Amino acid sequence: LGLSGRAKSPSSAAPRQRKARPAQHMMRVPRPVSRGNTALAHAFEVELEPDPIAYDNVVPISQRLSLLELNEATCHWPIGDPASSEFFFCGGKALTSLPYCAYHSRIAYQPAGDRRRQPPKQTR
Repeated sequence: LGLSGRAKSPSSAAPRQRKARPAQHMMRVPRPVSRGNTALAHAFEVELEPDPIAYDNVVPISQRLSLLELNEATCHWPIGDPASSEFFFCGGKALTSLPYCAYHSRIAYQPAGDRRRQPPKQTR
């Protein structure tokens, strides 16, 4: 504390000698190098599904219908942005008891097993 009137003890004046350690105990163990935040590292490798088959889905101009032209025998699949003047419905021949043609029915009605996602596989 540096207060006046106190004498320093002789033991604190001289530094103590340390014991010498053998060099064999001081070997470094190599560690794997990690960069950045390892908590944010990817623990799983996500398996991507292949791209779906691209079908030529061009609807002929003569087949395109507006909302007022739809009936039970025509496909009700909307194409485009409803706010746009380019918006129309497919207008193809609808399947029995379904509102869509064969192509759009395959898109709209998928089996439940196909829609479920498999959990990501762990990488080693």
